[in-house]
Amino acid sequence: MSSNKKYWKSVEELNENSSIVETLQQNEFVEEIPTDEFLGDKEVLESSSTSRRDFLKYVGFSTAAASLAACEGPVIKSIPYVVQPTEIVPGVANYYATTIADGFDFASVLVKTREGRPIKIENNTDAGANGIANARVNASVLGLYDSLRVKSPMKGETAISWDTFMSETTSKLNGLKDGKEVVFLTQTLASPSTHKLIAEFKEKYGNVRHVTYDAISESAGLDAYQAKYGSRGLANYDFSKAMTIVSVGADFLGDWHGGGFDSGYSTKRVPDHGKMSRHIQFESNMSLSGANADMRVPLKPSEQKLALAKLYSYVTGNSVGDVNLPEGLDKAIKAAAKELSLAGSNAVVVTGIQDVNAQAVVLELNEYLNSKAFDPKTTIKTRQGNDNAVMQLVSDMKAGKVGAIIMNGVNPIYSLPNANDFAEGLAKTDLSIAFSMKQDETSTNCQYIAAAPHYLESWGDVEMKSGHYSMMQPTIRPLFDTKQFQEVLLAWNGNGTSYRDYLKSVWTADILNGSSFNEAVQDGVFIASNTVTTEASASLNTEEEVKTPSGNAARDLAASVKGSAMELSLYTKVGLGDGQQANNPWLQEFPDPITRTSWDNYLTVSNADADAMGFVHKNVANGGLNGSYANVTVNDVTVSNVPVIIQPGQAKGSVGMAFGYGRTAGQKIEMQTGVNAYPLYQNFNTAQSVNIEKASGEHEFACVQLHNTLMGRGDIIKETSLEIFNTKDKRVWNKVPEVSLNHVETPITSPDVDLWDEFDRSIGHHFNLSIDLNACTGCGSCVIACHAENNVPVVGKSEIRRSRDMHWLRIDRYYSSEDTFEGDNEKKENAEGWFTGQKQALREMEHGASNPQVAFQPVMCQHCNHAPCETVCPVGAPVHGRQGQSQMIYNRCVGTRYCANNCPYKVRRFNWFLYNKNDEFDYYMNDDLGRMVLNPDVTVRSRGVMEKCSMCIQKTQKTILDAKRDGREIKDGEFETACSAACGNGAMVFGDVNDKDSKIAALKEDDRMYHLLESVGTKPNVIYQTKVRNTSKA
Repeated sequence: MSSNKKYWKSVEELNENSSIVETLQQNEFVEEIPTDEFLGDKEVLESSSTSRRDFLKYVGFSTAAASLAACEGPVIKSIPYVVQPTEIVPGVANYYATTIADGFDFASVLVKTREGRPIKIENNTDAGANGIANARVNASVLGLYDSLRVKSPMKGETAISWDTFMSETTSKLNGLKDGKEVVFLTQTLASPSTHKLIAEFKEKYGNVRHVTYDAISESAGLDAYQAKYGSRGLANYDFSKAMTIVSVGADFLGDWHGGGFDSGYSTKRVPDHGKMSRHIQFESNMSLSGANADMRVPLKPSEQKLALAKLYSYVTGNSVGDVNLPEGLDKAIKAAAKELSLAGSNAVVVTGIQDVNAQAVVLELNEYLNSKAFDPKTTIKTRQGNDNAVMQLVSDMKAGKVGAIIMNGVNPIYSLPNANDFAEGLAKTDLSIAFSMKQDETSTNCQYIAAAPHYLESWGDVEMKSGHYSMMQPTIRPLFDTKQFQEVLLAWNGNGTSYRDYLKSVWTADILNGSSFNEAVQDGVFIASNTVTTEASASLNTEEEVKTPSGNAARDLAASVKGSAMELSLYTKVGLGDGQQANNPWLQEFPDPITRTSWDNYLTVSNADADAMGFVHKNVANGGLNGSYANVTVNDVTVSNVPVIIQPGQAKGSVGMAFGYGRTAGQKIEMQTGVNAYPLYQNFNTAQSVNIEKASGEHEFACVQLHNTLMGRGDIIKETSLEIFNTKDKRVWNKVPEVSLNHVETPITSPDVDLWDEFDRSIGHHFNLSIDLNACTGCGSCVIACHAENNVPVVGKSEIRRSRDMHWLRIDRYYSSEDTFEGDNEKKENAEGWFTGQKQALREMEHGASNPQVAFQPVMCQHCNHAPCETVCPVGAPVHGRQGQSQMIYNRCVGTRYCANNCPYKVRRFNWFLYNKNDEFDYYMNDDLGRMVLNPDVTVRSRGVMEKCSMCIQKTQKTILDAKRDGREIKDGEFETACSAACGNGAMVFGDVNDKDSKIAALKEDDRMYHLLESVGTKPNVIYQTKVRNTSKA
């Protein structure tokens, strides 16, 4: 009988006394299926009609809170999953349009949900503004399942009910004595409905002030814009309309003005009919913008002010007084000014200098140039903070003038430079409430913590830019007992309606102009035909002091410069931003695009200054990178034991340091990384005079790329200048490698030199991925998207140090060791003799230049048609699919790691340990709540298995099956990988090369196309487009 059959699992079973067999028999399935939780209560069972299908749905989840929330349909209906909502079909993803607006990142996004659980963030391509998700926005879904979230309102350390919270806070608000005022201290809300709610609260309670606080201030730019144009905001820039870009200290590919400018920038960086934009960058720290520039000029922060004033003088002809600059710098500014003048309205100037005169100079310059890219009419609303108002609030709190302070989305005890003053003032208030998702530095010092929901559980609205509205809707029912700031405001105002209904009434009355509210919710965005001026300025009291630029801003800017021997330039990292997502393991393990270091912030120092101060960098025996410590002092405030990284391109006499690290409250121990730079952020200025002393000890970095230069290997990143690209044949700048066949040089692409017989790949689909090195800015959104889609594990700092990172996709960053990569190639080619010349030249080329050219190159499995990994595996785990993907059969893999040794691209990752359900790796995969983010379409790999990029085979198969079910052909653009979908710059294009009308087919035939390490003969299905630099000077 079939039930009596015995299946042998291992030869170990032949040994009757084997302890292994006994253990397996007793505990084959490690986890108990949680049937009792749902089926153990007899009364519940009798009162329900639980079918077998419903039972399977129940046991699919192991966290009651998340499962109950996920098992209910759209929040308005709240249908229990026992009666299955029509829109939730097991195995089929649903997408909702919503918005992230956390005070630092603002974006319209699509949220992918499976069985009611949000699992991935995607770009909302319908959005007219901020529709591209950066790395932090992509990772924000993990914050929903953070096990350290506040689960109910709290009074001190005690959890209380919302009824208790409301009754106690309302009575305290009503009982404020001596005319003390109520102060709202919030992040930039940019929300028309919330501003209206606060205005209604003011009407009811009278003595109310609303202060907007941005942890990283853009107040100088806001003040300058307000003085010139009358409303508080920032000027909008469209870099797709600029052919000459000059940036003075503005990292506009990072977080400058709230970010979101990189997709426009990339459109003009790809050569089109022989033309592309020209980008000149003046900066201190090596930033993403500087790394992508055609010409980069390093200079100290104080020199940036002089450079901008001089640039203004050269372009407009107005004198700015006596400005003394080094000769080389003055020459570079004069050349940039000439290029701007020649470009005229096709030019644009931007600056990140936190000085109201500097910001005013840029507004004037762009007006003078009549710049097409400069759009002052479309105001950016996502920064509203006012430095003076915040400082005034702190002094009023210390003086005991503030009766109640209600905070939302801010953490001033962590992020204010004078946090101690704020804490002292906070203790003097009669009532302090923090709306927070965490027991963070500030909320733990407040009388009440109002447990706030994640944005994926919330309703809301945002005006990103004037006239561009975005809607926030819940994608899951709240996991915990939380309430939104707006819901509580409604209750304090005595308004019994829900926030959703209130939101609908505000939009219907003030914004939609007759359009459908439900359609706006579904699209996630709405663009007003006639721009309605919402009361974003309602948050500003008229008596608040706003700094105004002087009559002659450029002259005063030049006169205000006070240089010092060493200057600090504070910045935000692409990964952690202002630090509010510091408990997110994806972001902690995300390597910084420039330094390639994760799990840390550090002091970036130039090589010349490091030699002078005795700072060292060295690689140790286990492959890790070690460096010195420094004590950093600004105006008697010292931050001790800051790790030091020697950074090519750092301006001599300047150092850099990133915000967002050094948090301790509300963080897992593993996430308590780095040092807090906010105490050095005095007067909200990112540029500071600084004293630096070497400290004892050695820091261990987690750096994923220790080799920083190409060393003359021009075939890895092929590049050329625009002039050569336009005038020479592609065989000059994109030569196909040749090998000798019967003493005749033959192209490597010829079938005559192939070791293998060719298959017919023209039948069915054949997938290729194109990566344009001109459009790629190195932002890393694709890296996080790959993590989310493919359940890539987080391994932690000590494993990263051992080069055991698990990223399926990495973005290699290379510096030139001479001033240009072309110089590297020439140095290598011209070195004579192996021992006398070439060996010495290669040694010298291991280190980046003091101001190097930089190149980024995303590298994942190349899915070679002649894959070396497939032929070497003894168990046939890697196999080649008919559609061009190199597939990995995890069940076959025994972990010999031969494939990794044989891979010339080094893109295979080995699971040295079990990274899920393992207390040694206490990240999101180690708790039930965190595992809710896992994609059920992708296997979670186990210990001893090799893994790599699958070219998102689950996504390509779904596209094929959907089209088959619908009985239609697949359109070009339907096939996507996680990385190509996340790339808002158009750098990654994925598709079927057998569709001859597809974009990927055209890119494969493009003159710029080449394969990585083509000379090896692996015939990859990933193609690269040669990088073209616009080096032509005016």
